Amino acid sequence: MAKQPLSYVDAAWLHMEDPTNLMMVTGVMTFTTPLNIDHFKAVIQHRLLKYKRFRSRIVEPALPIGSPHWELDPYFDLDAHLHHIALPQPGGQSELQELVSDLMSMPLDFSKPLWHFHVVDNYQEGSALIGRLHHCIADGIALMQVLLAMTDLSANAPWPQPQAKKAKPQPGLLGRAYEMFMKPATDAFTTARQVTEWLVQEGVETISDPGHLLDLAQQGAEVALALGRMLALPPDPKTVFKGKLGVSKKAVWSRPLPLSDVKAIKNATGTTVNDVLISALAGGLRHYLLQRGESVYGLDFRAFVPVNIRKPEEIERLGNKFGLVFLALPIYIDDPLERLMEVHQRMETLKNTPEAVVAFGILAAMGMTPADVQRVIVQLFALKATAVMTNVPGPSIPLFMAGSQIEELMFWVPQSGRVGLGTSIMSYADNVYLGIVTDGGLIADPQVIIDGFYQEYNLLMARTHNIPSPDVPTTDVPTTDDLTRIKGIGPKVANLLQENAITTYTELAAADPQQLRDLLGNSSGRYRFIDPTTWPEQAQALVKS
Repeated sequence: MAKQPLSYVDAAWLHMEDPTNLMMVTGVMTFTTPLNIDHFKAVIQHRLLKYKRFRSRIVEPALPIGSPHWELDPYFDLDAHLHHIALPQPGGQSELQELVSDLMSMPLDFSKPLWHFHVVDNYQEGSALIGRLHHCIADGIALMQVLLAMTDLSANAPWPQPQAKKAKPQPGLLGRAYEMFMKPATDAFTTARQVTEWLVQEGVETISDPGHLLDLAQQGAEVALALGRMLALPPDPKTVFKGKLGVSKKAVWSRPLPLSDVKAIKNATGTTVNDVLISALAGGLRHYLLQRGESVYGLDFRAFVPVNIRKPEEIERLGNKFGLVFLALPIYIDDPLERLMEVHQRMETLKNTPEAVVAFGILAAMGMTPADVQRVIVQLFALKATAVMTNVPGPSIPLFMAGSQIEELMFWVPQSGRVGLGTSIMSYADNVYLGIVTDGGLIADPQVIIDGFYQEYNLLMARTHNIPSPDVPTTDVPTTDDLTRIKGIGPKVANLLQENAITTYTELAAADPQQLRDLLGNSSGRYRFIDPTTWPEQAQALVKS
């Protein structure tokens, strides 16, 4: 294998490695039955290692002006990347979370290819698998395709076999996953293969059309404005989530939430699956701060949100092809529905900005700059955000690995920019999971955030049972119009408007946006961060309908 230089973006992720903030993607999957270690080794040997990046180590240049590159590891040994261990009794989620936390705190060996698997016995009635891969290998979208390429649709699928030397070249690592789940097939698994949703529209990483983003990026003025907005963002407020990082990490994840229930909330509110989960998560973070006696008055803080900018024809490529946008989380809003509407409005705003492409360019520039300049850029990003919030949509059908059914999936990305809080949303087999990782010195008890998330999610479930779907007209003639059909207006804001003689769509359509801002700002400051700019236009559309 000839030396292959890392892309500038991949090099940026490589050089962001820090003892207190390891640039690893960590994933855990659990199995309903014990995993056969020999079968799993065969999967690694014949489905993963035939792709050179997983047998290649990174070599730094001899001179400061050079670039790092991949080269085949002449001493590669699979046993150095695969360990077989067991959980202590009672072998439940608590013990598995502790093990995951420990492994997340341990760096990979940079003298070898940057990945490692632990097969874990004695987890409930089956096994668990913990994988760690350096972010310079690939981003979450690409790594999901790596997972798909290693799985089967049946427990009885034949063991992987070595290919004959003169066999017809097989599709690439990601192409195999693509063919398995997206290409029309004629065998018994046709239907199953076509229902996989790894490119669902509601994923955080796919909130924008990559082609549209790249078109925007070609408009120099738009890019300049986006860069200016990013640089002008003030530092995030000081909270318990920000501070000097240590080595120890703490990882937890939620129980499975039925995707059908999440969709019921989004259908009733005219939002998205992502909006629902992010809003409940923001409520969980609010819950944690209040438990610590912290003030949440007027509190917004930002999260880095990865946005996929990989074109469809690039889906087979490893490496990193995503940008970042800043999403401000409305921690100050206590009402779950009000918070959901505000999150939805902010997410909608992010869909039409080129900021993700600008951030991708910044990451590429980092890969070309000296280490001292990189540290300055990382510190700049760290000042402007408190969390990393990502989502990788997984397949909607159960998968099998080495003959065992995958029961649950979870993952965490590194907290780039020396951020101490990471959140992940994962969908798999019609369930959704929330993962949290924190710096152990700042947040030693992230389960409290998960508990708060459950509370907020349950409140949304209860509240939305009494809200008609915005797409279904009511049969009764109301004495006042349902202002909650306006995106950005929840029940409490609707009551506030009605108390100030704005009770119908016609009255709201005639309202001046500045007057609405003044009204929201004068309500004890509680709603002063809500933007009503589009409300009159939305109301006018409802009047015409």
